[in-house]
Amino acid sequence: RGISSEQRPRRPLTAYFRFMKEMLPAFREKHPEMNNVELVKKIANAWKELPASQKQVYEEAKKTDWLRYEEQLAAYKAQLTPAQEAALKEERQKYLARRRLLRTKREMVVLGKPKRPRSSFNIFMSEKFQETEGVSPVAKLKYLFDVWQKMSSSQRQPYLQLAEDDKVRYENEIKSWEAKMVELGREDLLRSSRQREREKSAEAAKQAAAANRSSLGKQAKSKLKKSEE
Repeated sequence: RGISSEQRPRRPLTAYFRFMKEMLPAFREKHPEMNNVELVKKIANAWKELPASQKQVYEEAKKTDWLRYEEQLAAYKAQLTPAQEAALKEERQKYLARRRLLRTKREMVVLGKPKRPRSSFNIFMSEKFQETEGVSPVAKLKYLFDVWQKMSSSQRQPYLQLAEDDKVRYENEIKSWEAKMVELGREDLLRSSRQREREKSAEAAKQAAAANRSSLGKQAKSKLKKSEE
């Protein structure tokens, strides 16, 4: 309570990132036709060609900032109560879990994981969306949802069948893809492995929350005992 991981001192930049941050405005002005990716590549090449004596300037600046960071971090940690430490630990675990999930999703896209099957309503919406009049995408979506709700079972049947066909397509493609992942040694991307990982993360978050509640309870009892004394 009253404290957040946002208040935690920020780790200092590495020598390279310090150089990049300093050089980016000048490179952008000199090469306005380049996008950010191209600019970063150009700065990376400039860093590689930079003499060791000039790189040392950035290394020394990093060391100075690191000493300051360690002092600020020690002061930050010293003010935390056990309950705050537990809450921040739980927040950190959730953040790392989100990062792992995002990284895994990106990997699976790169590795060509098949797209999940579409629902009957999604198929209907994609078919009718462009031809539907509306002032905004949200208005179109609302209109199509209302139309879908009023459709009879027989009118929905073609879309239900297409959805079933898409499920069959997905199951065939995902089995083939998972077999390929096994060959590549990426069993961690299989559906069963990811389910176990989600359950493990949920259990860790549950335990951290329980520890936080226990710490808060002990603090409350301690305050009550002191007040009675």
